[in-house]
Amino acid sequence: MVTVQLKFVDAGDLYLSWRWEHEPDRPRAQVVPRELLQPVLDEWAAAVPSPLPGESADGALRRSLTHGPLVDHARELDLATRVYRALFPQPLAVEFNSWLEQGIRPHLRVQPSPSTALVPWEALRVDEGERAVHSLDISVLPPATVGNAPGRRVTAFDPQGTVVGVLDPKVPGFADASGLGSVLGRVTPELATLASGFAPGGVRRDDIDRDHLERALATAARFLYVGHVTTGGHGLGARMHLSCTADTTGRAAPLGAHRPLAAADIVLGHRPGPVRPWRFPNRVALVACESGGDLRFAEPSGLVTAMVHGGAEHVTATRWTLPTDEGLTRLVPGFPSTPVLAPTVLAIDAAHRAPDPVTALNDWQRAAATRWEETGDLTCSPIVWAAFTTTWAPAPRSWDR
Repeated sequence: MVTVQLKFVDAGDLYLSWRWEHEPDRPRAQVVPRELLQPVLDEWAAAVPSPLPGESADGALRRSLTHGPLVDHARELDLATRVYRALFPQPLAVEFNSWLEQGIRPHLRVQPSPSTALVPWEALRVDEGERAVHSLDISVLPPATVGNAPGRRVTAFDPQGTVVGVLDPKVPGFADASGLGSVLGRVTPELATLASGFAPGGVRRDDIDRDHLERALATAARFLYVGHVTTGGHGLGARMHLSCTADTTGRAAPLGAHRPLAAADIVLGHRPGPVRPWRFPNRVALVACESGGDLRFAEPSGLVTAMVHGGAEHVTATRWTLPTDEGLTRLVPGFPSTPVLAPTVLAIDAAHRAPDPVTALNDWQRAAATRWEETGDLTCSPIVWAAFTTTWAPAPRSWDR
């Protein structure tokens, strides 16, 4: 595999550097003046359904889905092209082309800065009918302090191992139609079949709390979570919403009858007393709003970082708020009745069953990007498939497995 690491740093202007892993002594660097970059980054932030400062979650969805460029074929093509031209280093593009001419598809490992955390590198439009993901495999590169943290242990992936699946858990005190209600709505037969093979099985269970989940994850090979994630004022404040009641111990404040599971609970342990970090399986997938929001903070420390620190090698998560099928059909003019979220869950699960989750996820994105480019089919809008990315954090080299 030919791999390049591309890193961004916010320091007034945007500083970026890249190096090929087979040429570690030949780093390249570039500076992008902030005034040339910020307008298009602001335009992108206004296009995705994550709340802008002072905006409610519902307001963000309405802004993005009712008249935003990500559900308008021509406007999205234009915006994705302009983001690419403003942000992507052209010398690196030339280097990519040299590998592609040899029939080699490089792997791009991106380490975004807070100002570029919402950029969907897979969806950047590099040419007519072509997105970056058509030519590259793309993943997120975690900070070295996370991937190489002392004591981090990564268990080799066992394809026959147990899969822990938590699909649309019921949150105490929140009705199905509420803000922390059902994300899947009607469960398709395909999704029900998938859930039956998980431990625990089923959808919309009300008995999966943090104690149950911590025990199950300690010996699992994979973890798939489909539900709610909410963000806080800092990375460790990111919260997963299980079926935990308010009297459960933890570091997040209760929300009525429910206590969320914070990233801090995962890193430090959710019980009083000594620090007891959670253990995570090799592969984790979080189909939940802004579950990959770690990189928006100067010191990444959210759910993805917590799970990598706990032993996960591959963590698939989302950059922005993920709309539900109900939200898409209600807010997007002319949106087809075809379900989007359930097939997305199936695609993410299939990617994590594959030998290489990064390439498998990118394959799904390549197919969606092609259909969007060629037809403008709203079910293939980047608003869903471009939200996902996989953080890849192999075991530290210093650890002799």
